[in-house]
Amino acid sequence: MENRQNTTINWYPGHMAKTKREIIEKLNLIDVVYEVIDARMPLSSKIVDIDDLIKNKPRILVMTKYDLCDKKETDKIIKYYEQQGYRVIPVDLMKGDNVLKLISITKEIMEVENKKREVRGLKPRAGRVLIVGIPNAGKSTLINRLVGRKSAGVGNTPGFTKSLSWIRINKDLELLDSPGILWPKISDQEAAHILASFSAIKEEILNIDSIASFILRKLYELYPESLKERYGILELDDDLIEVYDKIALRRGVLSRGGVVDYEKVSSIIIRDLKNGYFGPITFDRL
Repeated sequence: MENRQNTTINWYPGHMAKTKREIIEKLNLIDVVYEVIDARMPLSSKIVDIDDLIKNKPRILVMTKYDLCDKKETDKIIKYYEQQGYRVIPVDLMKGDNVLKLISITKEIMEVENKKREVRGLKPRAGRVLIVGIPNAGKSTLINRLVGRKSAGVGNTPGFTKSLSWIRINKDLELLDSPGILWPKISDQEAAHILASFSAIKEEILNIDSIASFILRKLYELYPESLKERYGILELDDDLIEVYDKIALRRGVLSRGGVVDYEKVSSIIIRDLKNGYFGPITFDRL
């Protein structure tokens, strides 16, 4: 097993640059922006150059996957965003909690916009909402919750949505869905590894040993009890070989002759995080 803890991560395919250009082109049609953020990484998943895209449009931070996060830690970051003047709505996409609140706040914003239209002699119209966020942040699932049925393709793969598309929620609300976007240069490699850990960056371009070892070290730092409960691990050494051997034995992934398949162990660690088997966690800290 190679331990490439210092692997540099960058992923910015061409369609992301194209998406940003299209958002800027369509911005004059937009009334409100839903900026979707993953509650398990509420700092790392906020698009760094988002203000260049959406300018001064009214914005709601939609904190998805709230049911999967460590609420004690994520709530501190929600408070931090609110102190900066953001409106933040945490959403449990499985139960649909707070989706109606999101629609209600959007209607409030549109009432103000339609009064401005009335002053200019224009008729009121449905609100047009741009939904934007990093890959795999839960945008499609959020849209399905807003519509009340399955309307948008839902994929677990970053880059599943390929182009901007309009979706009608009801007579008062239209959504412009957009592909997940990142930023051209991810200078904060801690944030890059957190993004990769939660599948916001395509796995095919990553060294999975590097990501798995990062996850183990992050869990040991923040949630040692989860590591103990899931894998029986009490301590981590520098090269992680013994830890991998222990996980392989516990999960039954020894090859013929008792040889450890280290790549398979890395995949298990990443998958266990993705599936929530370590319990409610948040990797970001203020």
